[in-house]
Formats: sequence, structure tokens, C-alpha cells
Amino acid sequence: IAEIEEAVVIADPEAHFRRNLDALVDALNDTGGLGPAGREMAHRSLVGRGVDRVAGCKWLSNHPAIADEHVEAPVIMTGLPRSGTTYFQYLMDRDPRFRLVRTWEAIMPDPPPGHDPASVAARKAKEREINAMIAPKIKGFDALHLIDEDGPQECHVFMEQSWAAAGFMNLHDVPAYFDFLMDALDLEAAYRAHRRQIQLLQWKCPKQRWALKYPNHVIGMDDILRVYPDATFVMTHRDPVQVLPSIAKMSLTLRTARQEKAPDPHRIGAQMLDFVRRHIDRIMAFCTGPHANRVVHVDYYRLVDDPARVMAEIHAGIGTDTPDEVRDDITRWRTANPKGRRGENPYSLEQFGLSEDVARELFADYIAHFDIPTEAEGVVRNTRKERQ
Repeated sequence: IAEIEEAVVIADPEAHFRRNLDALVDALNDTGGLGPAGREMAHRSLVGRGVDRVAGCKWLSNHPAIADEHVEAPVIMTGLPRSGTTYFQYLMDRDPRFRLVRTWEAIMPDPPPGHDPASVAARKAKEREINAMIAPKIKGFDALHLIDEDGPQECHVFMEQSWAAAGFMNLHDVPAYFDFLMDALDLEAAYRAHRRQIQLLQWKCPKQRWALKYPNHVIGMDDILRVYPDATFVMTHRDPVQVLPSIAKMSLTLRTARQEKAPDPHRIGAQMLDFVRRHIDRIMAFCTGPHANRVVHVDYYRLVDDPARVMAEIHAGIGTDTPDEVRDDITRWRTANPKGRRGENPYSLEQFGLSEDVARELFADYIAHFDIPTEAEGVVRNTRKERQ
């Protein structure tokens, strides 16, 4: 992986991010177990996102007015991974008053679309080609994660630009890197790079309120407020004992496409138990701290059951209303996208060597604090409401 570092760090004006790359590359070399395809994907990702960041720095150098773009009162959509944040994001996207990152511009943010709108169609077409290339390599790709070339995308790729994405732990077997990210990485600096990318996308475009989604934003909420001081968080809550095997299944699927040898599901299970717990630690610290009132909390099961009503509650929580046309569009989208429409994604705790009793005890404080039902209780409750 040494050539990855050499390719990226040339002429990088933000050399302080080098330690993030060093930590990730060291972990990839130590435990990543990359096969030829995995090396290619890692190289393309780490170099490509680093180039995107350096290009953003160049745009700012050539056009200093970009730094004056105010990202006003962004809505940070977050929650434990696999807790319904993508479903929520697609519902949020039914409201034209909000600006969400599009898939094509996450992967190809350069040049800024407001500066070169003629390039947008070609970038959308390229994103379709990329998805068509990746999908056959990942079993159950469509069911794993909602993604469309012009659909809303999460902030993972923007955090990748500074090699500061917790999602690297799902893509790769890199526990040492995850420890570094949680304990030593400068997340505030990473979010300053994130803000610059949002400013670039906003530049020369109509001003809208941003809604920015990434489950792993929960680990950096204090840092986010230092960079986006008027931000509001909207956090989904789902039974973490259900979240656990779901994120383990996603990690298994993603790592299988990258590792030379088949990943050990039990190793992944143990890692994800720690991964979820440490995300919960950050949630609990923030939501019992001085900025707890900056978070709008969302019951995943209610959101799935009655999205129009719950989205109206979310809108009220972030200080806006719910126009009738937005409510109607939310209802239409839900009807057109029933659960399982893109395929099934089966998983179980046992598959990953996990015990429900152990997991439920480990997550008990979080479950009690937010009064989160078990997955079965949540589904039964929704079924009863539908029958009524």
C-alpha cells in the first residue's frame, strides 16, 4: 500500500491529514488481508478521495469567495448504523426546501456543479456505470443499501477525503485504525474539510438548507458543533440488538469483496459488538450533556409505520412546517417503496457468534434511556396499528 501514500501526499496543502492516512495504511497492511481486487478498490478510494480534497483546496485558493459561503443551520441526520438513517434520508429528500448531497456529486464533486452545470449529466451517467460495475461484485447489492445516481448520498465519501471515516471499519478489517479514529484523530479538522466540500457544492447555486446524513456522525457531534455551530441533529433509534447483526452482515459483505481470504464472521461479530458500543458511548455522552437539546429523536418503528406524521414532527423539531405537497409526496414514496422492494437481506446474531442476552445487557443503558422496543415489539406494534 506504500504507493497509495506516495500518490496522495504530493502537493497536499493539508499535510496534517497524513497521520490519518498512515494509521489507515498501517492497519490495512497489518490486518486488512486485501486481495488484488481489494487493493485496487482501496487504491482507487484512498487516492481518489484525497485528490478530491486537494482539488477543493485549489478551488478555494483560486476563488477565495468560496470560504464566505455560509452553511446555514444544517440538519445532521444520524443514528446508529443500520438504524433507518437511509430510509429517513430518502423521506427527507421528498422536501425540495432541503439540499441533500447527490450520489454523483459525492463521488465526483470536481468541478463544483454550480460553476460547471453542463458537466452534471455526464457525471450522472458515469455514476450509473460505476454502480453497474460494482453491483455484480457484491452479493445482494441492491438490498444492502439504497443507492441511486441522482438519489441522496451520505457523507462517508467526504469524510474519506481526510481519511477520517468510521465506515472504513466496515469496508476493511482495520481495528487499529478504528481505535486511532476514536482516540487520537482530529475530527474537528476533518469536519472543516467536510464543510469546505459543502461550500464548494453550494457555491453559485440557489441557497437551501442542507440536510447531511451519515450514521457515524454520532461519534463527532461535539466536533460538528464547533464547525457548524447552528447545526441541529436528527437521530434515529432502533433496537441495537437488531442493528448489531445488520451492521455485521454489511461488513461481511463489503469485506468479502475486498479480502483475499473469506472473512471470519465471528471476528466481525466481535468487532461490531465493540463498534456499536463505542458509537453508543458517544451518543450517551452527547445526549446527556449540555447540548442534548440540539437533538431531535426519532423512533425508527414509528417512522416506518407512519412516515408522514413522524416527518411532520421532525420538521417541527428543526423549526419548520410541513406543506401539504411534501406530506403527500412522503406518502407516495412510502407506498412506492415497501419493505423488501429491492430484495431481502437476511442475517442473525448466531451467524456472527453473538448472544442476544450479552448484547442486550451491553446496550441496556441506551435502550432504557431512549425507551427503545425490541425489533419484534416494534414490528408487532406497527402491525396492530395497521389493522386498526
